[in-house]
Amino acid sequence: MKSRTWTRNDLVEKISSNVGLPNSTSSLIIENIFDFILSELENKQDVKISSFGSFIIRNKKSRLGRNPKTGIEAPISARNVVTFNPSNILKSKLN
Repeated sequence: MKSRTWTRNDLVEKISSNVGLPNSTSSLIIENIFDFILSELENKQDVKISSFGSFIIRNKKSRLGRNPKTGIEAPISARNVVTFNPSNILKSKLN
């Protein structure tokens, strides 16, 4: 299976062709969706999109890591990461 990286422009063109909106309107829709998701995640709020999945903020504790090349131990600082959990509906469509 070949992987493909989608750009924002690809999404804009797909919406434009499927819905019949101009590219400028489709672009505005995409930007607003991404801005909303980003602002919610920045405010430490999880984002759940029904029938699609959830973007969840996870807190990772600091820990001791190791450089794989040199084997030297180095501290890894605590940080927040975003994970995506697909919904059961999305999972069932993939099987």
